[in-house]
Amino acid sequence: MVLRSMKISTVMKCVQGSPCSLYLNIKGTLSLDENIRGLEICSLSLDTQQSQCTNVRFTRKKSKMLNGKKVQVQFNCVEVNVAQHIYVTMKTVPNYCEVKLSQEYYVEDCRNSDVGKYIPACLAEKFDYNVDRARKLITVNVSNFPREQDYYVRLCYKWFTCEDAGAFAVIKGKESFKSVSLKYSQLLPCLCIEGWLAIPDARRIQLCPFANDTKTLWDNIVYNPSTQTLAWEPACPVLVMVNLCRFTKLNHDCEDIENSFKNSTEKQVKYSRVDTHPRLCMKFTTKKGTWIKCPFAHGEFPAWKMRTAAVAEQIQVFFTSQTKAQFSVLVCNRTQMASCESLGMHHSVSVGDSVSITMPQEMYGSTICIQGWRTDVDYSVPLQICDTYCGFHNQSYGDGNPAKAMTHRMKSVQSLH
Repeated sequence: MVLRSMKISTVMKCVQGSPCSLYLNIKGTLSLDENIRGLEICSLSLDTQQSQCTNVRFTRKKSKMLNGKKVQVQFNCVEVNVAQHIYVTMKTVPNYCEVKLSQEYYVEDCRNSDVGKYIPACLAEKFDYNVDRARKLITVNVSNFPREQDYYVRLCYKWFTCEDAGAFAVIKGKESFKSVSLKYSQLLPCLCIEGWLAIPDARRIQLCPFANDTKTLWDNIVYNPSTQTLAWEPACPVLVMVNLCRFTKLNHDCEDIENSFKNSTEKQVKYSRVDTHPRLCMKFTTKKGTWIKCPFAHGEFPAWKMRTAAVAEQIQVFFTSQTKAQFSVLVCNRTQMASCESLGMHHSVSVGDSVSITMPQEMYGSTICIQGWRTDVDYSVPLQICDTYCGFHNQSYGDGNPAKAMTHRMKSVQSLH
């Protein structure tokens, strides 16, 4: 609770006789402690990977005087460019327990009225664009560049540099019509329009208007059956937490699978030895929301099923699968909707085999659950069949939904025993 909040905005500095420039205005709120000597504020350009850090120091006397009080710190000396993508971090000096605040920030582009009017990068040449989604075309109009010069325009994907997204087009300086159409494959957050004069070392102007179109980022999921590897490759740089989850029809929720959380620090997030069950999904969480993708939901890959049958005072559990697999079976007593107490009955089963579980008399009338999961993979979807114990009557389970308790069968089953 030392670092309370961080707010970022853009400020413009204009000195008479000189061009205007843009700076980050960073405001931090913290609860001051006498051991805290200051704040370290760092900014990383996600476009160039250049970083700069500064320390705001507190004197020992001031730290003691303001001990336990909220203090606001303001720093506005980080110069930035138009439409720059910045990652800002703030942490205490000394830094305790790796506590820090971090935030992504997009500097305004030339469409902002003040930036477009006073910043030199926007005064030279200007982009106007139109998107034809049906034909997958972006038409770019360029104005305010010298008539005697040709002008290059291209689409690119913005990573550390802006990587080509197709051939560039040339607008002839002598032509009156200053417009080109560029074809794209996907509208991604990092898809940018880049333009520059056809002269050596020309300054390039970028416009990235699709920063909020993030839905397509989560589609690029690939499964390799030979290695049982599930991978996701982001088409754009994005700060996202990825994890596996088990989708349930009961409340349309996706329950997180332990030890599967990963940050997208690289160009690929990979999971080895994955169960191809239709209810095993990937969850993507960013500051803008959560998205869930279930790559096996359409049945392209073999799934497995669990089935139970009551024989005398025993429950038989069977597993069917198109591929070789090993399973574990656990019996528990469900005392509440979200709580199932283990009865200490744990068994291992192979595909094609079955296991018989003897139930004690005192469990009659209790809600018993049979849980099953694969043990030959690292990430599996646990399945569960639950019933009021008077015999499990040939229930099969393959879609992730708990079977309904069938108490109306109790009398007829008890008469058989």
